[in-house]
Amino acid sequence: MPSPTDYVKNGVLRALDPAVSFLARRNVSPNKITTVGTLLTVAAGVVYATGHIMTAGWLMSLTAFFDVVDGQVARKTGRSTVFGAFYDSTLDRIADGALMAGLTVFYATSPVHHNLYMVVVCLVGIIGTFVVSYTRARAESLGIDAKVGVMQRPERIVLLSAPQALFGLFWNGWVLMGIIVLLSVTAWITAVQRIAFVYRATKHLDSKPIHIISDPASPPKATGVSATRRAQS
Repeated sequence: MPSPTDYVKNGVLRALDPAVSFLARRNVSPNKITTVGTLLTVAAGVVYATGHIMTAGWLMSLTAFFDVVDGQVARKTGRSTVFGAFYDSTLDRIADGALMAGLTVFYATSPVHHNLYMVVVCLVGIIGTFVVSYTRARAESLGIDAKVGVMQRPERIVLLSAPQALFGLFWNGWVLMGIIVLLSVTAWITAVQRIAFVYRATKHLDSKPIHIISDPASPPKATGVSATRRAQS
């Protein structure tokens, strides 16, 4: 059964279809779209660092367009490639890091909103965001699609754009602080959910006996680590 998020996503895709068709007709490279979107996101991170929160929010709203369109153009033009997926995922990590780093600098340097606790929360959020991405990538290398969790990347982008564009530092910055705390907490919840998902998906593999072939001339070595687990470390 489709979730409310799926309905919103489908509506957005239908609204953006004319722009996607235009770019496809112009034969615009999906990788170029990805690059432009990432550069704008990094710029938004810099604007966050300077304390212009509302401006950064509007800039982030613009980057969301590129974040959606690149994949749609690739599919419409038949230019979906393995490198394109790798490139998109890599630049997404740069964009995520730039946004949270900008907010970290803001709370570390702002004369009005300086807040050491929020600096720590932002750093925890950066780590959590990268753990979320890593767990999915590592799961995919094992042949498992671990796209689960309460906070996917589209939701993170929305929370880092729309509220800031509309409210900025409203209520003396409490709206922004609440969103950052929410992002940091849900990032770690999502990471734990993905770890648990992969654990359940691989549990039957770890329970299988391992047959170790060793040199008959040398005594067998005892091991308490499965081959699968060793390969992952």
